[in-house]
Amino acid sequence: MDLRAELLKSIWYAFTALDVEKSGKVSKSQLKVLSHNLYTVLCIPHDPVALEEHFRDDDDGPVSSQGYMPYLNKYILDKVEEGAFVKENFDELCWTLTAKKNYKPDRNGNSVISHQDAFRLWCLFNFLSEDKYPLVMVPDEVEYLLKKICTAMNVELNSCELDDYLSQEPQGQGGLTVWQFLDMVNSGRFLRGIEQEAVSMAVEEVYQEVIEDVLKQARSPHGYLWKKGQLRRNWSERWFTLKPSVLSYYMSEERKEKKGSIALDKHCCVEVLPDRDGKRCMFCVKTSSRTYEMSASDTRQRQEWTLAIQTAIRLQAEGKKSLHKDLKQKRREQREQREQRKAAKEEETQRLKQLQEEKERKLKELELLKEAQRQAEILLQEEEQRRRQQHEEMQRTLEIQLREAEEARASMQAEMVLKEAEAERQRKRILELEEMQERLQEALQQEVKARQDEESVRYAQARLLAEEEEKLKQLMKLKEEQEEYIIKTQREKQVLKQEMETKNKILEEAQKQLEEVRVNRQRVDQDVMAAQRKLRQASTNVKHWNVQMNRLMHPIGPGDKRTNVSSVGFAGYQPLLSRRDSSLK
Repeated sequence: MDLRAELLKSIWYAFTALDVEKSGKVSKSQLKVLSHNLYTVLCIPHDPVALEEHFRDDDDGPVSSQGYMPYLNKYILDKVEEGAFVKENFDELCWTLTAKKNYKPDRNGNSVISHQDAFRLWCLFNFLSEDKYPLVMVPDEVEYLLKKICTAMNVELNSCELDDYLSQEPQGQGGLTVWQFLDMVNSGRFLRGIEQEAVSMAVEEVYQEVIEDVLKQARSPHGYLWKKGQLRRNWSERWFTLKPSVLSYYMSEERKEKKGSIALDKHCCVEVLPDRDGKRCMFCVKTSSRTYEMSASDTRQRQEWTLAIQTAIRLQAEGKKSLHKDLKQKRREQREQREQRKAAKEEETQRLKQLQEEKERKLKELELLKEAQRQAEILLQEEEQRRRQQHEEMQRTLEIQLREAEEARASMQAEMVLKEAEAERQRKRILELEEMQERLQEALQQEVKARQDEESVRYAQARLLAEEEEKLKQLMKLKEEQEEYIIKTQREKQVLKQEMETKNKILEEAQKQLEEVRVNRQRVDQDVMAAQRKLRQASTNVKHWNVQMNRLMHPIGPGDKRTNVSSVGFAGYQPLLSRRDSSLK
């Protein structure tokens, strides 16, 4: 099982957990959040533009798993690099999403396993489940996992009780779902009388062995391994952990302070050493650059470690990265072989059963055939007797028919003579008909020619009709243009008419104003004439007063001096009179 398949199993649980309505679809907003979290835990550079572009369309509805897979493959799984992220953090993210919805431990706190143990069992289930969806674990893998956990606790699994439980539990797709498996473990049916702490330690050990590929590590009851230093050559107690490609050692079993590691490859080897330097149960690991000496607490522990290291070296030589992946594949192949053998056995049994049924059927058919043969012999005898009777009757009938045939022959000869005469007449009739046919062919040729002429005339007529139709179209077009021009002219005429009405109104108003001006002018003329009359009257009055003045001034008869004075005085009144006349004018 490659890394992509492992990641897809956990992502499948997260996707189904977000599918609240169990319709096989999840809303786009939830998928965006899920994708963002996957980017984070898988240590992939975030690409929000690609995320928005992928989910940008006119459809605001939810997305199915098939619709989400292209984005998941292209922008997430294709960019994942093995070793660049912590897979446990990735699994915890998917477990948190799915456990919140599906995992239902005992509310009273009587669960056999803790929440962390449930997470590890979920990871183990994903590893051992089949590579098809929905994910299930076949009964053989369930038994294998429970045996591993029980072995880690030094207890024996009751296989019969497990078989009874599996036979009663409804199984879909040929196995248990992870939630059925966790309910089974939490029921305590197979872990009675075992402390929760012991179960947790066993689950953790199996988790490290199967998921983290820890082939071997020193257990607390057996103590630590002693390792000889390279520079100071002193012995130090270290906690060792073996994986297929590396043997790591730490200060303590908490594995917080790592002191070093030994890289393993196909060129490495492990050897048992004799006791020396006060150390017993010694062995060494030889690499291409250095030899590491170690000491175990007893011979059994040394044997376990040397076998485990040899297994890791063998895996490296075979190019395999995980022991349990290889074991899982072998178990799967063995199951497939058992299924094939079982199917072959069932097929053989079915074939034998069919052969037995075929044999019985053939025996029955043989009995039926024998009975049919006896019946056929009886029928044959009856048929033979009936055939003889029919033959005799037929012979008699044939004799009668022969006589009748002789009589018919004589009558037919006479009839033949008549037929020959009739045939002669028919021959003559045929000759006449042949001549008539020739005449008809000539008439037909003439008719064909006439029809050809008619077709040519019809073609010319059609051409003329087409031309006439074209001219008619042109005429209609001219008519439409003329109608448009008439409409345009009418519109312009209407506009001109409106303008004329406006101008007429303006003209009428101007005429009214002109009449008013004329009336005013007449009134002014009348005023002027009155003023002129008054002016003439005033002039007349002035002249009258001048005469009166002259007359008044003339009777005074002074001497010369007085005369001069009078003339001067009158002359002094003249300007006054002239100014008054001008003002009156």
